[in-house]
Amino acid sequence: MAQQLLMPKATAVWLVDNTALSFEQIATFCKLHPLEVKAIADGESAQGIKGLDPIATGQLSRDEIARAEGNPNHKLKLSEPKVRVPDNKRKGPRYTPVSKRQDRPNAILWLVRNHAELKDAQISRLVGTTKSTIEQIRERTHWNSTNLTAMDPVTLGLCTQIDLDLEVERASKGRPLPTAAELGATLEASKETEKLPFSYEREEEKEMDADAVFAKLKSLKSDRKDEDEDQY
Repeated sequence: MAQQLLMPKATAVWLVDNTALSFEQIATFCKLHPLEVKAIADGESAQGIKGLDPIATGQLSRDEIARAEGNPNHKLKLSEPKVRVPDNKRKGPRYTPVSKRQDRPNAILWLVRNHAELKDAQISRLVGTTKSTIEQIRERTHWNSTNLTAMDPVTLGLCTQIDLDLEVERASKGRPLPTAAELGATLEASKETEKLPFSYEREEEKEMDADAVFAKLKSLKSDRKDEDEDQY
């Protein structure tokens, strides 16, 4: 793993304040633009950033700084770290505890059914299996296919929800959007709906015919009067 400078801008602030290095030397070492280093020196940039001493962090030696101050063409070099941490490069499928290995076929079946976009390599990373096992489960040729039950690998503890979401997001990149036929029933286009007759009428907006109402009441009153006269 290549060495990288910790907090480049904070280191540049310290070098500007505590050394006689040129702007170009500081910019090259901190991977900044010389004008940005000049702005730091003028107080126009990096305000409020506390300088980080690269000598205290073991990234530069006093001799290296003195050598660069005496030679404007000298480029600062990072000091060799005293402790090297090996790179964590995991190859092959994820390790699965023995107690959970029997659940892997069920998890593979769940992933195949619910996330068809996942590639075999992604499923292998998630549950720690081989491509041949995944192919057997896809084609229903696995020795225990009749007894398999699709189960969420997150629930089984074979992977985390974050890992699963990340793999699904990777697999979904570049995929074409589903068509209207794949989505099923959809809303009609606006140009089609605009052609439809507008027949909606709110009840409260209906106007009542006052004359018809009074005529009806008058008729009922007259009929009742006739009935009363017939009784006498």
